[in-house]
Amino acid sequence: MQCHYEDTEILILEKPEGLLSVPGRGEDKQDCLWRRAQTIWDDALIVHRLDCATSGLMVLARNKESHRELSRQFQQRQNFKRYHALIAGQPEQDEGVRREPMRCDWERRPLQMIDFEQGKSATTFWRALDRGQIGEQEYTRVALYPITGRSHQLRLHMQVLGHPILGDNLYAEGAALNSVERLMLHADLLELFHPVTQERMSFSSPTPF
Repeated sequence: MQCHYEDTEILILEKPEGLLSVPGRGEDKQDCLWRRAQTIWDDALIVHRLDCATSGLMVLARNKESHRELSRQFQQRQNFKRYHALIAGQPEQDEGVRREPMRCDWERRPLQMIDFEQGKSATTFWRALDRGQIGEQEYTRVALYPITGRSHQLRLHMQVLGHPILGDNLYAEGAALNSVERLMLHADLLELFHPVTQERMSFSSPTPF
């Protein structure tokens, strides 16, 4: 866990791949970014989450007032998030947008599914950065811009695009799953307004793959 920024109101931390954002059910799922943060900053409060398999930047609040303001920014989509990912194959287009609505696939939890009748709106813009190959698996490096923040949104939208994220143990299979040792998804850019000063702040983290 790396700290990119701290003051009396917020923390910007980098969550490593394989670490939960918050505790899960069971004694074996208590280690998480929030608990680790609280060993250093005992007032740390979770504002949002990243999937366990995803690495990258998260903001934590240090008091209830800042937590309330940051939560409002996330709800009203005033913050800006960018992710880098390696997706299987090479799309014909260089950029695009997915707008399929999503909901939990209750019979196969934690999987999510596309549902045009009962799903919640979800929007993801994507842009190809470069293309390459790992072994026999072709890939495209993409920048992903989620407008909404649904669970597994980027992972499911890339699968629906026909190019699942490499290493995704929920939405990829075959070489797309087995050609790498981790989910190739990293939250590399986070921009928000400081909860007290309202200064626009931008934080970046080099993609580790």
